[in-house]
Amino acid sequence: MTTHSDPWWSPWHEGEGALILHVDLRPDEDREKRALSLLDEEERRRSERFVVTGARRRFSLCRAALRINLAERLECTNDELSFGYLEHGKPFARVNGADSRISFNVSHSGSHGLIAFAEHEYLGVDLEERAPDRNFDGIGNIVYGPAEQRALTAARGREKADLFYRFWSLKEALIKALGTGFSLNPSRFEVPRTMLEGERASVFRFPHRSSDRFWLEDLGEARFAAAIAYRLPSREG
Repeated sequence: MTTHSDPWWSPWHEGEGALILHVDLRPDEDREKRALSLLDEEERRRSERFVVTGARRRFSLCRAALRINLAERLECTNDELSFGYLEHGKPFARVNGADSRISFNVSHSGSHGLIAFAEHEYLGVDLEERAPDRNFDGIGNIVYGPAEQRALTAARGREKADLFYRFWSLKEALIKALGTGFSLNPSRFEVPRTMLEGERASVFRFPHRSSDRFWLEDLGEARFAAAIAYRLPSREG
């Protein structure tokens, strides 16, 4: 597959067998036309169902960037690539109708998108642009556990917004890694205590799946909150 001379994505983070691309989702007529030309018929219909123009643009640009990069990794053409979906909507790649085991995940918010590829199973990535004017305590009482709520209540001003989106990106990445969607209430689990205290990464276990270890990492930066999560290999012996 031929890539474009001015791609709208670029490598953003790499570590421990995982690569994350940043996707530029700002309005750009030429990029949007090229992106739409790469989507299959079902994806174009899905794009047209978005009422909000920004949501349509974000979907098209992220899906096209995903297609190009998956095709390169799977050594197939764009026409040979399609997607299937797990029970709760998490996509997986197919080549000529055969399931592929490559792990990937996509997230987008505002003018930014992230696409993660990894050697690990159960991969989740999340990105959240920070909106300063929200009822952080009210929403936090619904989606966060007791320790998370206490930390959020104690925060003030800009720190409260930063903390809210940091916690949310971490929990969302874990939910996406598990692949259950919001059938798992996010208030049922909390990020590791060391991360509540400011650490950037930790091993995590879901209360109902304590035998599975997940790597959880805060990747937030000035432009947005972000996180990656994936299941670690089981220990031998």
